[in-house]
Order: sequence, then structure tokens, then C-alpha cells
Amino acid sequence: MRVPLSWLREYVDLPATETGRDVQAKLVDVGLEVETVEQIGAGLTGPLVVGKVLTIEELTEFKKPIRFCTVDVGSANGTGEPQEIVCGARNFAVGDKVVVVLPGAVLPGDFKIAARKTYGKTSHGMICSGDELGMGDDGSGGIIVLPPEHEVGTDAIKLLELVDEVLDIAVTPDRGYALSMRGVARETAIAYGLPLRDPALLDVPAPNASGYPVKVSDPMGCDRFTARTVTGLRPEARSPIWLQRRLQKAGMRPISLAVDITNYVMLELGQPLHAYDRSRIEGTIGVRRAEQGEKFTTLDGTKRVLDAEDLVITDDRGPIGLAGVMGGANTEIADHAEASGTTDVVIEAAHFNAISIARTARRHKLPSEAAKRFERGVDPQAASAAAQRTVDLLVALAAGTAEPGVTEVIAPSAPHTISMPADHPDKVAGVVYGRETVVRRLQEVGCDVYGQDALTVTVPSWRPDLAEPNDLAEEVIRLEGYENLPSTLPKPPAGRGLTDRQRLHRRIGRALAGSGFVEAPTYPFIGEQIFDQLGLEPGDPKRRVVKLVNPLSDEEPALRTTLLPGLLGALRRNEGRGSHDLALFETGLVFQPRAEARVAVRLPVDRRPTVEEIASLTEALPVQPRHAAVVLAGAREQAGWWGKGRPAEWSDAVQAARDLAAESGTELIVRQGQYGPWHPGRCAELAVVIDGAEHVIGYAGELHPRVVKTLGLPARTCAMELDLDRLEDASAGVPQGPKISTFPVATQDVALVVDGGVPAADVEKVLREGAGELLESIRLFDVFTGEQIGAGKKSLAYALRFRAADRTLTVDEASAARDAAVALATERMGAVLRGA
Repeated sequence: MRVPLSWLREYVDLPATETGRDVQAKLVDVGLEVETVEQIGAGLTGPLVVGKVLTIEELTEFKKPIRFCTVDVGSANGTGEPQEIVCGARNFAVGDKVVVVLPGAVLPGDFKIAARKTYGKTSHGMICSGDELGMGDDGSGGIIVLPPEHEVGTDAIKLLELVDEVLDIAVTPDRGYALSMRGVARETAIAYGLPLRDPALLDVPAPNASGYPVKVSDPMGCDRFTARTVTGLRPEARSPIWLQRRLQKAGMRPISLAVDITNYVMLELGQPLHAYDRSRIEGTIGVRRAEQGEKFTTLDGTKRVLDAEDLVITDDRGPIGLAGVMGGANTEIADHAEASGTTDVVIEAAHFNAISIARTARRHKLPSEAAKRFERGVDPQAASAAAQRTVDLLVALAAGTAEPGVTEVIAPSAPHTISMPADHPDKVAGVVYGRETVVRRLQEVGCDVYGQDALTVTVPSWRPDLAEPNDLAEEVIRLEGYENLPSTLPKPPAGRGLTDRQRLHRRIGRALAGSGFVEAPTYPFIGEQIFDQLGLEPGDPKRRVVKLVNPLSDEEPALRTTLLPGLLGALRRNEGRGSHDLALFETGLVFQPRAEARVAVRLPVDRRPTVEEIASLTEALPVQPRHAAVVLAGAREQAGWWGKGRPAEWSDAVQAARDLAAESGTELIVRQGQYGPWHPGRCAELAVVIDGAEHVIGYAGELHPRVVKTLGLPARTCAMELDLDRLEDASAGVPQGPKISTFPVATQDVALVVDGGVPAADVEKVLREGAGELLESIRLFDVFTGEQIGAGKKSLAYALRFRAADRTLTVDEASAARDAAVALATERMGAVLRGA
């Protein structure tokens, strides 16, 4: 909302010394987001005057049409002689009044005016357009042609209100009243402690039976409809300069008098209006829901197919307006330049359901000024005043006649009241305001307040956002000043620090960072098409998502069930910007919908929620396990004088999982697997044992070439993702440091021949069990296949390290432990000692 300071002063008697910056600071203090203060006409100096065109000589010897004009500027040039000016515009004629800038003046942008020779003539100044004066587009497409009543030599800077300050306010969705001069003026009056001259306080005639006939078929969608008629308008009447300038400063383009007046009243009172050409309306005006597939052409010339939920304004022929959004082309006000302009108009001032208008505007991608106000909440009581204000302006500026008929269709409704303890704002803010302050502040925003310790508050019609006691508390707090709230740090009980869970998450982050990974937090939003790109099966649980009611982007309306989309997107962006050797990680929540949807309870703010209330809220939320994921591409080790380096490969992703398991003190089971985006031959399945049962918690390895191509990733990209919560559940607690033995180690190597489909991890598990307590570590160091060991077989070579804590092991003891391990592998896995 753009608010000219000169216009704002009409409703609040601000001190003459107050600047736009001063008003900005005051409004920010009471909670309005004033983003900028624009200095209109900054650096503009005269002489800039009204002139009358006396003669026009066409200069035809140039490539483009040029005119040499003489203009009467009175005594503004010091001589009284006509001013000679060269001009290329063609939208004016002899006798027209124009705006002339004379030598010595400075236009916006530090454009200094001086006499100069051009096109063979000397031009002593300029005939100005709106753009050259910083006025914006006035729709003329050329220089400014003024009404003939303005005298030659008049100061155009004052006449055109070229110097002003405009406050640009970012209106939040809950403060729709601030999309009007009336609403901003009320906030300004409160901030300065000054009285408000409410522009909506008008004498409005009572409704009667002679008004234009209106039938509202959907009172839920339209609870108020006011119609007034004005006849005998002068078709040639144009908007006065003051009206055009206020619209321009507010960011709107002047169109025609009737339309300009409706836009002006909308900006002034916040009530959108629409003017229909009465001669183009047939029969009764109606309000109803559209028929599915019904067609209608809006004012922008677009033919639209309506939805059954759209609210439309109709006459006996069909739709003539998309209610609260945009009028129809079939009842459009004729432009004043037409030979037969509009002389009779019907003014519509209605109140529509905010949600209905918001959905219609989004459905048709039609974000009009009217829809922007209706969807944020419009004062229903202002409709009749807005209609009366429009009628008064049409009578005054277009010589119209207001017909005595007044139509008002109103659905019965009661004022909204809220019961609230007088000390409720005190409890919310942690500050003692007292009852008198609470009542005074609520009355300033327009509330009627009754009661002593328990207050009954009737909220004003222009504040639909005040729905409960907390909203009223917010009003008191913001008007008393957020800056006056004390900063109180919480006092945690002594002896408590991070939880075991928090310590684990920090250790995991440090471990990955120490391994060369860079943390890359990503947004938790995804589009469901990513599951097809990742190659997930149709029934995969990760395809069940939690969808947002109001997503930031229609392309990403769901919450993630895996960390990979965000991480792979970050890897792709960085690779596209020249970073080819990448290792990224993220730890974060994923979201899984519950089998049964529940409605969340609203927690209190004046006390600590009970355990039951917190549990009820938790049960209504999606399941949110914490995952960890890594992605790698390019070189894992850089080449240099120290060596050739090596590329990142699937084993690096697996090792990242092992590092996380080591930090949590968990034994991780790693075996060959196959899932979704991973290459079927280079995918490791990650599992842990919880309460005696084995659970798969993730996968690691190289991504499938098809996924790499679809997502535009570097070749041989690798990834790992696992469930940290399940990893923690399997943990034996804080990892214990290893016991260092001073006795030497005994190493035994063993090569076993097994079937090609037997996982090496299963063989390792059996060897570890068979070797007993003397086994310190086991490592697979070779895998061999070939004719020497037979078709369908493979040889797995392990290095076994034995050590005792209290003695040096003999060869016989180490060999016995090795033989026991081999025997168990032979029994369970069918393993044969190679060479035996």
C-alpha cells in the first residue's frame, strides 16, 4: 500500500515538521511494515509553469516528425514574450494548456534545462510529459494536456503536486484494514495520540424500495450488497488533477472519471467498488455461484471458463462480473473519449466471503486490487459509506444526479464479542499493563470494552483478524511497544547440559566434517515427481507424503520423506557453477504421514501445556525421524606430488555409514542390496540389530546411471542415507575407548571359497563368532573369482588379528582360534578353505 503523506494529513493533523521518515518510524513502532519512503520530486526546481500553445510549425525535413512551437508562459520567462520550444510529441494542438519547463530549471534525475539548438532551431525549454516529471503513466502516451481553466503562468509544481513523500507499506495478511488510507490514518492517529477524521463518517440515506433491484442467492458468499444509481453524467468529464495525482502516487493509472472515482474511494476507505454502465444492464442484478463450465469475458478481454465455486454478479443475460475480482466487458464504463460515453451508472459496494474470493483469484490467476483487499478482510459496515462517497464525487465532478433509490441487501449477523480476563495481556507479555491501559488500547483500535476483572470486548467490523483473547493481547502489546518488553533469558536447572541424543548428533556432524564432507542444509519441500526420477517403486513407503495446505511453491507442495532430493539438487547446482569435487552431507528431519489423520489441539500461551496436551499435539503431527545423508562426486583425493589421487566411489559412501555407526557405538551390518536410486551392483544395504531383530536403516553406494542422467548429476555420483533414530536405538550407549594391550598381536590369514551369492558380510559375521574373545579385528582384503576356484564360486581372503589382554598368545592358541572360526564358517556357510 502506497500512502502519500499529503493525503494522510487530510485525516490526521500531523505536526508540520514531521517528515515521511518520522511517520515511518512511528508506524513501525505500532507494527506496520513500512519498507521505504519515496521522495517524489526530489531535486525538482522551477521555473515550471502552465503555458498555452500559440502556434505550431511542422518541421518535415527530418526523419521523424518535429514541431516548432511558440507558447505563452505569461511573465514566468521575465519578458512576457512567447517561448520558442522544439517538441516531438503530437498529442496537443494550438490553444491547449501544457506544462512548460524553462531554462534554469532542474527535473528529477538532475536533468538541467538550458536553451539549446536542435533540428535547426533554438529550443528555450521543454513541453513536459508525465514521465519526465516523475508522475508516471497518465495514459496519454505523450505530453500533459491540462484542462483549459488553468491560468497561464501558474506554478505547475504546486498545481500537479509534484513534491511529496510516499510511504510504501508491506501489508501482512492479517492487517487488511491497512490497505486503505482510512486504516493507515487510524494507525497514525494512535501512534501520535491525535484525533482521527474518519472519512467513512458520512450521512447515508436509508434503504428504500425504489433502488435498483438486486437479488442475492448466496448470502454466505455475499452478506451485504449496496447499489446506488447516478444519472446524467457528462461523458466528456475528466478526472481533476488532484484525483489523478493521488491515484498515481498510490500506484494506479488514471483511466476515466467513473473508474478513477471507484479506485479513489477504494484506496480511501478500503472498500472495493464497481461501476456498471446502466444502459448495458438488463434486468435485476443478482449474486450467485457460477455454473460449472459457464463462460464469461472479464474487463481485461480474457474469456474465462468458470468454476462452480466462483461467485458471480449477473443480470438477466448471465454473468456481468466476477464477484470481488473483476468486472465484465459487457457492462464496462465507456471511455470519455468515445463519442457516446456513459451517462448513467449503477454503483456496486458489496461484501464478499474472503476465502471464496481468494480461491477465485488464484483459480483464474487474476490478482486484482479488489481481490487483494477482500481476501484479507474488508469492513462490511463501510459498503454504504463507500457507495455514498462515490455518488457524491460523481455528482460533484461529473454533474450527475443521484437517484433517491437506495438498495441494501444484508444478511443478519451479530457483532463479534470476545471474553478475556483483564490481566490476560499481562500474562502473555510478562509485563504488568493494568486494566486501564488494556481498556484504553483496545478502545483506540475501535473495540467496545465492558467489565472489570473479566472484560467483554466487541471488536470493530474492520478488524476480522481479532478472533480470540490472544489477538487482543497482541494489540495491547504492539501499541505499548514491542521494544518495551523486557528481555528475560530462561534459567535452566543447574547440572544439565546437552542430552545424549544431542551429543550424538554433534559427534556425527563432526565426524562427517572431519572426513571431508561439507554440511549443506536444504529446504524440506519436494515435488512428488522426484520419486519417479529416483526410480522408486509405485508402492514404496517414501511415496506417501505430507502435503502442505499453503505451500511456498506449487511445484513443491509436499514435505520430504528422504534427504536425497535436496542434497542432490545442491550437488547439481555446485557442479554447474564450477565445483566438480564435491562431498556434501546433511542431517535433518523427514516427514511420514500417520495412518490416521488427527486435528492438532491449540496449546495455551498463558500457562505451560499439560503433558496430555503436548502428547495430543504430538500424536497429530507427522512422524519425523532424523536422517543423515551424504552425496559425493568428482575426486575424493586430489592428485599432486604426493600421488595420483582417486575418484569418489561407492565404498566412500559405505565408509561414511560405518563412521556414523562408530560414533554411535553401534555394530553396522553391511551387505549387498538393491533399492530405488542406487546401482543394483554397487549398492550396500545397511542394517542394525534392535532387541534381537534385524532392521534395515538405509542404503549406500553408487547411484543408478538412469537416475544420474535424469537428474543431471555428474557421472558415478555416490550417496548414502540412513535413519539416525534407528541407529541410536541400536546403540550400546556412548562408545567406549578401546582397551590397549601391551602384548603383541598374532595375525592369521584365511581364504575361504564360498558360493558366489554368499554375502561377504555374512561370512565375516560367522568368522567373528567362531574366533571367540581372542579376535581383535577382522578385515576382508581380497576377493577373487576365476577358473582356479570353479564356476559360480568366489574366494574371500580375511586378515584376522588375535591378541590377549594378559599374555602373549602362542602360535597354537592363535591357530586354534582361526580353525574354530573356519569350522563354523564351513558348518553354516558351506565355506571351504582354499587350497585344502
